[in-house]
Amino acid sequence: MLATVRVPGSQFATIVMPALNEAGYIAEAVASLLPDESAIDYELLVLDGGSSDGTPEIVAKLSAANPRIRLVHNPRRIQSAAVNIAAETCDPRTTVLVRADCHAVYPPRFVEKCVETLIREQSSSVVVSMRAIGRTPLQNAIAATQNSRLGNGGSAHRRASRSGFVDHGHHAAFDLGTFRSLGGYDESAPYNEDAEFDARLIGAGGRIFLDGNLSIDYYPRSSLPALAKQYFRHGWGRANTLLKHGMRPKLRQILPVLLLLGCLASIFSWPLTRWFSLLLPTAYVVACVLWGALLAVRQGEPNLLWMGPAAVTMHMSWALGFLDRACRTGATRFLRLRNRSA
Repeated sequence: MLATVRVPGSQFATIVMPALNEAGYIAEAVASLLPDESAIDYELLVLDGGSSDGTPEIVAKLSAANPRIRLVHNPRRIQSAAVNIAAETCDPRTTVLVRADCHAVYPPRFVEKCVETLIREQSSSVVVSMRAIGRTPLQNAIAATQNSRLGNGGSAHRRASRSGFVDHGHHAAFDLGTFRSLGGYDESAPYNEDAEFDARLIGAGGRIFLDGNLSIDYYPRSSLPALAKQYFRHGWGRANTLLKHGMRPKLRQILPVLLLLGCLASIFSWPLTRWFSLLLPTAYVVACVLWGALLAVRQGEPNLLWMGPAAVTMHMSWALGFLDRACRTGATRFLRLRNRSA
């Protein structure tokens, strides 16, 4: 049986914020996240992976005003390593590990409520839902896409959700003993470390509680190239998790892959089918554009016309990342079998 935080009362929380070039967001995130010192004892560790945009200097100023905030170097750079380093080096009094993002704004008493939920539900971890928001017209459109079924496929933690036990969600808090006992995040896979950890947690008999009352605001990428890079990594990481644990993809995860393969097959059939080969790709792009146009008209926000391009970018990048990881894994396994038979 996995250890969990079971006794109400005095708890010590270590809040870990992985950071890399977050000068535009980190001060707002920290300000929204800091707990009331009279409610819970805590430390906030910013694990910086080598920022060059002034992020360390901002954190240094925050630390001067509040010594509970500390800047810690993350030589391994990736987010999973940042959380693992925090779990290894946190205050000896720590019982709860809270993972926080620089690209987010947190509701009042977020840390305190995460700890309360962890204890009340006797769960191994607490996850939350998230709502994307934006600062610029394009970022607003990307956020609207991520908030819609067109962008999230109905994922529970990507929309306002009812509370209950789930198999995955946006990571918020862990019982430190449980996190350590499972070896923390898998650093061999730089993406999708949260879902991979949840698969091991559930397999070990742990329980994950989605607190539908704790929704955070998240700032998505603000350009289409950055969005494409992020979703390529999401797809790569999801394929890696599925292959590692022998899991079946959900329909919303496999649909982008089928769409990409269908569009490619249609285009390559041009010598045989001519204009008919463009039917599927055209219908798909038009459907995404019309979705955005309809919402733009309905809400009176012209910037939502960018939802179509954002959706296509997210779907196709995710599918490319998924196929890249799946194909590389298949090729590696083939070569291993070939070498054994040689």
